[in-house]
Amino acid sequence: MLRTHTCGELRISDINKEVVLAGWVQRVRNKGGLIWVDLRDRYGLTQLIFEEGGGSLALLEKAASLGREFVVQAKGTVIERTAKNDRIPTGDIEVRPHELNVLNPAKVPPFIIEDETDGGEDLRMKYRYLDLRRNVIREKLQLRHRMMQETRKYMDGERFIEVETPVLIKSTPEGARDFVVPSRINPGEFYALPQSPQTFKQLLMVSGFDRYFQIVKCFRDEDLRADRQPEFTQIDCEMAFVEQEDILQTFEGLIKHLFSTVKGVDLGEVARMSYADAMKYYGNDKPDLRFGMRFSELNDLAKGKGFSIFDQAELVVGFCATGAGEYTRKQVDALTDWVRRPQIGAKGLVYVKCNSDGTFKSSVDKFYGQDDLKAWADRMGAEPGDLLLILSGDASATRKQLSELRLKMGEDLGLRDRGVFKPLWVLDFPLLEWDEETQRFHAMHHPFTSPKKEDFALLDSDPGSVRANAYDLVINGVEIGGGSIRIHDRGVQQTMFRHLGFTEDEAKAQFGFLMEAFEYGAPPHGGIAFGFDRLCAIFGGSDSIRDYIAFPKNNSGRDVMIDSPSPIAAAQLEELNIALALKKS
Repeated sequence: MLRTHTCGELRISDINKEVVLAGWVQRVRNKGGLIWVDLRDRYGLTQLIFEEGGGSLALLEKAASLGREFVVQAKGTVIERTAKNDRIPTGDIEVRPHELNVLNPAKVPPFIIEDETDGGEDLRMKYRYLDLRRNVIREKLQLRHRMMQETRKYMDGERFIEVETPVLIKSTPEGARDFVVPSRINPGEFYALPQSPQTFKQLLMVSGFDRYFQIVKCFRDEDLRADRQPEFTQIDCEMAFVEQEDILQTFEGLIKHLFSTVKGVDLGEVARMSYADAMKYYGNDKPDLRFGMRFSELNDLAKGKGFSIFDQAELVVGFCATGAGEYTRKQVDALTDWVRRPQIGAKGLVYVKCNSDGTFKSSVDKFYGQDDLKAWADRMGAEPGDLLLILSGDASATRKQLSELRLKMGEDLGLRDRGVFKPLWVLDFPLLEWDEETQRFHAMHHPFTSPKKEDFALLDSDPGSVRANAYDLVINGVEIGGGSIRIHDRGVQQTMFRHLGFTEDEAKAQFGFLMEAFEYGAPPHGGIAFGFDRLCAIFGGSDSIRDYIAFPKNNSGRDVMIDSPSPIAAAQLEELNIALALKKS
């Protein structure tokens, strides 16, 4: 070994020990006849001291020649530090070297490798191997490692077996776009990279592996954002001979275990809410429960008073922003401008201020008297000092717009505390959703999701009303996991395919292997998949998942460090029997 100790290991009890350290030079402070060098590795930082009277002149000159990020080895004695530094664990000691070896010099890095760096995201992504040396990034990956180990520990304790499934699979038409891989030995044919191991984990249930899990890479060719990457990691799980409640209890246990062991947080009770209530009261299927502001519908109170915007609307709905009654007209106008942005799409915003004297001031005083506004306030549970915010229009669009406004108000009022965690199961999703573009139903989750038994008769008469045995786990407004009880009967699966627009031949071509497997004794089964990167980001208090992935892609799906994706050689294309005919953009 080129070292006897790490740079984060030495303490006051190690004084007078002869040690060998190796690492990167964080910084050099040269006071002429006195030089301090901060030496860093992934474990921490140790100060080296070189003194004119305490060693050779050559050693002092060598220390003076060091630059940032030089890789060096120092052999010396641990001594007590005169000016102690209580901000680092090694702050009581320093090392006085008698030998210094430069293992590798370094160019001046393109940005400062410290927690508060001067490098922008694009630059840091280009030199990601340098960015990974920073404490803040390394700590995120250490958090990811810990969560991975604790996941395996819990799953093993619950008698799950970890099984790897293939990465080169068959392309399927549902879900996001696949990444495809040409086959050299089968000209004109392609593999797909898995969006999830869905069919394989169901086949494992047929195979008798009644408790499967895998921490697995998945791939989706979709538009990117802060919490999406083209390749991401799932905790993928499946159980046989279970009902929905068994799944919920088992994986509440996993999440509680992770919060307890990794963050020292008792997560407490996990709330439950139907999809219908989530949409009615919060405007989306992943409500943030760290704060209130539940929606209240006002159709019966607001219509028929001569205000045409409300009278012509399908839905009039609002919420009470607690304590925001002191908002100025300028602040309310800014909110109005915010909801009118194209990204939100509202036509306007109605407000009511609940004054401290019990009166009300609104933007629609011309149409509504004090008794009317009091009825609104009572409906919303408002108190003096609160602010009512109301939108109207098409029901679906208005709920979505109000949901965005609710989240903004929660942020503006400081109610979205990253140190508070509010988990929620959202249940009873619709089985199918209608797509106007293709004029057919699509599976809201995937085509193997089981309908609720009591709704099965509606599949032919009213397919849009059928509820699924499906569930999502949401924490602080972020969906971190989702799953369902699966269809395990060939006849039911064929019915599902028919409602999704598959012909019998198409279903057989795409999923014939699974349908045939069901004929050999498929047990009732269900499962869930957690977005592991998102879960890590929640634990780390971040919006973006990128820093929890060692080598992420940017918003264009590019790895700017290795310049990928990139063209491949003509010879490779010829070997794959592929000719390029790119469309002009």
